[in-house]
Amino acid sequence: MNLLNRRALAYVGRHPMDFTVQCLQGFRANQGLLLAGAVAYYSLLSILPLLLLVVVALSHVIAEEELLFTVGRYLNWLVPGQSKPIVAEVAQFLEHRDVVGGVLLVSMLFFSSLAFTVLENAMCVIFKHRVAIRRRHFMVSAIMPYCYILSLGAGMLLVTLVAGSLQVLGEESVQLLGRSWSLHGVSGMLLYLLGLAGEVLVLSSIYLVMPVGRLSLSHALIGGVTAALLWEVARRILVWYFSTLSQVSVVYGSMTTAIIIMFSLEIGATLLLFGAQVISEFERVGRGHQQRAPQPMTT
Repeated sequence: MNLLNRRALAYVGRHPMDFTVQCLQGFRANQGLLLAGAVAYYSLLSILPLLLLVVVALSHVIAEEELLFTVGRYLNWLVPGQSKPIVAEVAQFLEHRDVVGGVLLVSMLFFSSLAFTVLENAMCVIFKHRVAIRRRHFMVSAIMPYCYILSLGAGMLLVTLVAGSLQVLGEESVQLLGRSWSLHGVSGMLLYLLGLAGEVLVLSSIYLVMPVGRLSLSHALIGGVTAALLWEVARRILVWYFSTLSQVSVVYGSMTTAIIIMFSLEIGATLLLFGAQVISEFERVGRGHQQRAPQPMTT
């Protein structure tokens, strides 16, 4: 594996543009935009049930107000500018959580896992060279989404606790040379870095778990950093566009929020799958297959 990594890094270092073009060609050959559309659609169905499950579980440990604030802050990374209506729905559900029955709970579990199932299938297309060698047992595929939901809940608990500590830090000040220096700016920077690090870790964990077979941590981090940096650029562009130039509310009216969330998820899913394509091509060039043109996926 170290030999393959060195070979791949040497090729990418010598031919960065060729590698980029190769990734784009592979993504196009795998119908990446079509796969991203499917992932985005099912993510739209799963995002609210998933949040409800996580928030209801964590509300027994963390104060609801603090939990909702943290959810809104980091949900804004996923759907820029549209976290408020989602958090409002979650808060309204919390007020009536006593009426949740077994049927509703099972339905929420089912819908919250749909995005992970579709994402796994999309990863199988991009990493088809792995699927051709080894297939995953169907029971593993059935259980994996729920294990991932538990992991996300644990991650949300940790992030909420750390974010609360950083917010308290922002209210403090340091006395130096007779002057008082507020730590508010430091706290804000640390919260941003916490969100960015969490984003990289979540994306890397997806690349580490979803593809068939064992993927090295270094490869997963390559995809995670690539997708996270691209999403950071796209997220800022989306915030600027929807706040200045967009006329989507004129066209879609009451459906504006759903359309914007769907559009954001579409771009996010595209970058997520492109990160997977980068890992796939990195594996291929490590094995000396960089000259082979990608074969288009046919129907």
